Amino acid sequence: MKSLFHLAYNVRDLDEARNFYTDFLGCKEGRSTETWVDFSFYGHQLSLHIGEPFATRNTGKVGEYLVPMPHFGLVLPLSEWQDLADRLKQKNLTFVLEPSVRFEGEPGEQWTMFFRDPSGNPIEVKGFKDFDGVFAA
Repeated sequence: MKSLFHLAYNVRDLDEARNFYTDFLGCKEGRSTETWVDFSFYGHQLSLHIGEPFATRNTGKVGEYLVPMPHFGLVLPLSEWQDLADRLKQKNLTFVLEPSVRFEGEPGEQWTMFFRDPSGNPIEVKGFKDFDGVFAA
């Protein structure tokens, strides 16, 4: 990996966030204080701070669905994406957009799922058979 992203945003409850990001998403906890906690989000630095989450609206058109904007996410190899989708389903996570495939048979074919963390922060996770397809036109 050439570089890592760092993203910091607010959550309402650190203990609730710890449970979700470690148990549901498989993140590893890093440094923390009483007001924030860092996670390795699949190798990227995610910093969650106590506060009011950013406002979102379902204005992003994905196929025939409107999804929360703004949102952030991750692109995984398809096998890892499927493992995560299976784990989230087993934990009865409520999805904004259920795990599904988009652009099947076309350039940029991808699997996607949208969900929210316990504070309402929207997350999209995509899966690709081949990362060369991430920017395919």
